[in-house]
Amino acid sequence: MYFRNILLTTLVVAGLTACDRTPQREPLVLQGNTMGTVWRVTLAGVDPQRKGALQQAIQQQLDRDDGELSTWKSTSVLSRFNQYQGTAPQPVSADMADIVTLSLRIGAKTAGAMDITAGRLVNLWGFGPAGQPAHQPDEAAIAAAKAETGLAHLRVIQSVSGQWLQKDLPGLYVDLSTMGEGYATDHLARLMEQQGITDYLVSVGGAVLSRGRNASQQPWRVAIQKPTDRENAVEARVDLQGHGISTSGSYRNYYELDGKRISHVIDPATGRPIQHKLVSATVIATTALEADGWDTGLMVLGTERAKALALKEHLAVYLITKEGDGFSHWMSPRFRAFLIDKS
Repeated sequence: MYFRNILLTTLVVAGLTACDRTPQREPLVLQGNTMGTVWRVTLAGVDPQRKGALQQAIQQQLDRDDGELSTWKSTSVLSRFNQYQGTAPQPVSADMADIVTLSLRIGAKTAGAMDITAGRLVNLWGFGPAGQPAHQPDEAAIAAAKAETGLAHLRVIQSVSGQWLQKDLPGLYVDLSTMGEGYATDHLARLMEQQGITDYLVSVGGAVLSRGRNASQQPWRVAIQKPTDRENAVEARVDLQGHGISTSGSYRNYYELDGKRISHVIDPATGRPIQHKLVSATVIATTALEADGWDTGLMVLGTERAKALALKEHLAVYLITKEGDGFSHWMSPRFRAFLIDKS
């Protein structure tokens, strides 16, 4: 259970709408648990007799991903890299090299707001395997964790003979939780294609990706939830058009410590949980992995800086900000193209 620092239920699959009246075969729905969250696969036009075999193949794929990325399992590829107290390149899979490469690219574009090397800060504030601290970390502890953080201290080496990760700080601790749901979601999509399935909607936690059409021959639609505890409170609905979508939010995953609310979203610049009023950032991108990386960086930046970056990078972004007793929302021009109700 290591992805608990990601908002899990902001994105919900929209069911059949009033216009979906044509009788069709019921969709095949599979679901289960992975990485401290839930996965769900909805398929159209697939023989129900395939359910058992598909369920097993999906779980095996997710277990492999967990075996690579988990910071909660000491035997995972990432945990072994973090445990290694040296600077020599360490071999990793091509997929691991790709997720780190994209993370470093998004990290640079967000000026370090999305920093996968901030694992010691994440752990210090109680969102890692060790659990919550008894009291808020003091300045010395925060400074010590920040001293072993920084994207400049991590690099990916790729050649015809393989891939490696290298750190120049022996104590650097990489945490890929901010990318893991998107990573696993893209792998489920790839698995569906390998199985000859072309109409599907797959999700792991708050990352979703779709291809084709649903059982009623309508586009797959996803609802962004309002920042409340009511599961059916919909903020906006989108047609993914074959893209991935991911949401990062601060209004659910937190705990109380020393009389203060501690958000799971940590700002690497301050070494502390964010305190601004942006409560949710949703991103639509070509892949779920890319969407998952950008949403975290935007959450750290806060509303105004996130808006500026979304416009600069031409991102499809939807932001929800706390305003007094309510909330305000903002969407980028590119996001509006995916919106179902554009009124």
